Amino acid sequence: MLITLPYDMPDLVTRAPLDIHRSTVLPEWVDWNGHMNVAFYVTAFDQASGTFMRNMGLGRNYVDNKLGMTFVLETHVTYDREMRGGAPMRFATQLLERDAKRVHLFHEMYHEEQGYLAATNEVIVINIDYASRRSAPWPIQAAERLEAVWAEHKRLPRPAKAGRVMGLAKK
Repeated sequence: MLITLPYDMPDLVTRAPLDIHRSTVLPEWVDWNGHMNVAFYVTAFDQASGTFMRNMGLGRNYVDNKLGMTFVLETHVTYDREMRGGAPMRFATQLLERDAKRVHLFHEMYHEEQGYLAATNEVIVINIDYASRRSAPWPIQAAERLEAVWAEHKRLPRPAKAGRVMGLAKK
């Protein structure tokens, strides 16, 4: 059953790709090698997914009003270059696919000042009904917003690292 959200929605950003999330490598994210630890790449990408969801109107109000929440079903991270403590991060997010209950996102993490690609994250997120804790269709406004973002993002080329399968190369 589709629901209408009972709160004001944020202004929708549809840029392709979305370039709205920024962060910084925190001191507690740095490991003994002097760079951002693997676990915190996932944390940073999860925050970028949260920014995407807030853009859809599915942020804290969605959970606090006991309407729904989102869960990650699958994630894949690639590491290209290290990020050191204090490094400013910029995230580009592309909507690769969407359906009535799920989104397939691709995030790229860049060093904001030096411009290099540090890591990528591919993630599938599903909408969950708050009461049943089962999958449910996106609320009406979120579905409309997803369609507006999709209208822009479907024109983007598929990232080369999207859909990769892990394995050791045979020699």
